[in-house]
Amino acid sequence: MRAVVRTLLAIFLIGSAVAAGPGRATAEPVDLELVLAVDVSGSVDAFEAQLQREGYLRALVHPQVLKAITSGERKKIAVTYVEWAGGYFQRTVVDWAVISDAASARAFVARLNAVPVITERWTSISGAIDFAMERLKASPHKGERRVIDISGDGPNNSGRPVREARDQAVKAGVTINGLPIVNDRPNPWGRPPPPNLDKYYFDNVIGGPGAFIVVARGFKNFAEAIRNKMVREIAGRHFERVVPAAAR
Repeated sequence: MRAVVRTLLAIFLIGSAVAAGPGRATAEPVDLELVLAVDVSGSVDAFEAQLQREGYLRALVHPQVLKAITSGERKKIAVTYVEWAGGYFQRTVVDWAVISDAASARAFVARLNAVPVITERWTSISGAIDFAMERLKASPHKGERRVIDISGDGPNNSGRPVREARDQAVKAGVTINGLPIVNDRPNPWGRPPPPNLDKYYFDNVIGGPGAFIVVARGFKNFAEAIRNKMVREIAGRHFERVVPAAAR
């Protein structure tokens, strides 16, 4: 009888692990689950897209970022890198990986650098948020905090309303930080860049505990901006949210 009970218990435990989803039964605890969501829409030309990518490549292995990672309680974070454009285009470039030291950061960067940069049409920040939420649900890790880091050079013009997606994510306990890229370069069709993009991100994109924006003044300054932003969000510091000058 006891043997039967032990067998049934074993079957129950196995079934529970399967139901929990891949990786969740043995989820690795980390300080932060971070989705890096990068705009590759049509307004970002090939040169700018490459500058963005290089900015992340440099930031992820920077000593300041590594110091922030190893200063946490668990001294490690989980990261995935995705690219997005219109409502129909989101892709995972590098799947979830744990970064805990220089070697693991370099391994992540090597995987990212091996994938070519492509661009697509339209800009769906709401689609990016929804896709990032699905990536968080699929994460095999368990973080004290969950953050979506969105960088882009234009407002939402495809998919559902961005505030709707943002509010749904925030309600689920996720923080969204923003990195609007403000520059004076015309887009590939000769149209001027959108005005007051920092205010747009502040009002419509970011949300959740400690949410903030860091403005990149052009693509050439992107690497410094993303480094500063990653240090701040990895460390989990809750600074006062500074209202963009255009909103005052």
